[in-house]
Amino acid sequence: MMNAKELASVYDTIMSIPGMNDPIKIDLKISRRNVLLLSQAINKALSTGASVDSVNLIDICSPESKEELTAFSTECLHKSGLNELNDRLGKL
Repeated sequence: MMNAKELASVYDTIMSIPGMNDPIKIDLKISRRNVLLLSQAINKALSTGASVDSVNLIDICSPESKEELTAFSTECLHKSGLNELNDRLGKL
């Protein structure tokens, strides 16, 4: 089993493969329920700090990538009309 430093190096190598930064278009149709779940999953992943025991791809991604994920989450919520509901759920 690889240690955290070795795993981070592998992830970094994968993320530097040519073409990984190329934008792609995805035609996606999902339910509002899944938009809400996806948004919560993104926010939880981005707000959770890196673990000492293991390294995940989200732990080593660039701040720009994290901003793009946040923007994607916000856009999905906006398109589905769930901004207000998500805000209220966050206050609970």
